[in-house]
Amino acid sequence: MTLAETAAPLKRTPLYALHRELGAKVVPFAGYEMPVQYPSGILAEHLHTRSQAGLFDVSHMGQIRLAGADCVTAFEALVPGDLEALAPQRMRYTLLLNEAGGILDDLMATRLSDGLFLVVNAARKEADLAHLHDRLGASASIEPLADRALLALQGPAAATVLSRFIEGIARLRFMSAAEVAIGGLQCLVTRSGYTGEDGFEISMPASEAEGFARRLTAEPEVLPTGLGARDSLRLEAGLCLYGHDIDETTTPIEADLAWTIGKRRREEGGFPGAATILRQLAEGTRRKRVGIRPDGRAPAREETEIVDDAGNRLGKVTSGGFGPSVGGPVAMGYVDSAAHAEEDAALHLLVRGAPRPAHVVRLPFVPTRYYRG
Repeated sequence: MTLAETAAPLKRTPLYALHRELGAKVVPFAGYEMPVQYPSGILAEHLHTRSQAGLFDVSHMGQIRLAGADCVTAFEALVPGDLEALAPQRMRYTLLLNEAGGILDDLMATRLSDGLFLVVNAARKEADLAHLHDRLGASASIEPLADRALLALQGPAAATVLSRFIEGIARLRFMSAAEVAIGGLQCLVTRSGYTGEDGFEISMPASEAEGFARRLTAEPEVLPTGLGARDSLRLEAGLCLYGHDIDETTTPIEADLAWTIGKRRREEGGFPGAATILRQLAEGTRRKRVGIRPDGRAPAREETEIVDDAGNRLGKVTSGGFGPSVGGPVAMGYVDSAAHAEEDAALHLLVRGAPRPAHVVRLPFVPTRYYRG
């Protein structure tokens, strides 16, 4: 990061004034001033999202529209997912890859009638746009949707709440999208969720986002929820955070994301880093992301060293903290030994210099409850 970048003023989302009004603690995040928690606190926000519904401001994320007759084919050449087979109004989690098979970003791609709608990570959106312009050339028009806000309503009550504003939205399938009118405004609603719960993401004009967010938070089931609970929720769900659990040095196979590679793409290749990734699919990889449960109560934070019984370094924790729904500490990290990646394998975590016992567990830490109707 350059000095100019570090000195650049922080941006604000369309909901900044509302966050302040609601008493949020605001922190710098990916170049924005974002709410990390509200007066209710991270623990309460986390548990409320698991039991009812949390409203998240994710307007800092990049929203990009790709259009053109060949844009799907052209974009598919940059990712390992099968986007050609994606039906209109369906969405897929996929990965932008470099030529070594490393992950440039993870994103959601939704097939529209005239192209694709992408949601990319806030910290990567400028780099992603440059990558798209460089690689797609004249194959697609690339439109960053800077005038759009993005809200995420997550939790078991999300469908009930949103149905009060959008008729029939509860019938929307998981990993699907619908172009709907909210108060006469055209919005794109998708159904996925970065919390492990059922939930919706609402892309709407930035000028109208505050008004709609106020209407949602006025509903009895909805609690405004910040980045702190968003992180603990996604960690319990075993979901990666870019720049922590995945980055340009990790491949999808190392990151336990082999499921993102479509069957046709496995057979045909044709995506960046395909030779490396397909070889790892066939032969396995020594380094692997795993779920970790410390045996005690002390949480293992990011960068905590993972060692074996003899103190030999195996890897490091990439995400860790207290899991409110689990009732104890949880972590994810990479281990360099296949034997130590097996479920129930014993590990030690160097917490404040002292080895603490832990073991490998199957992800996610809590059952996911995505809508399967």
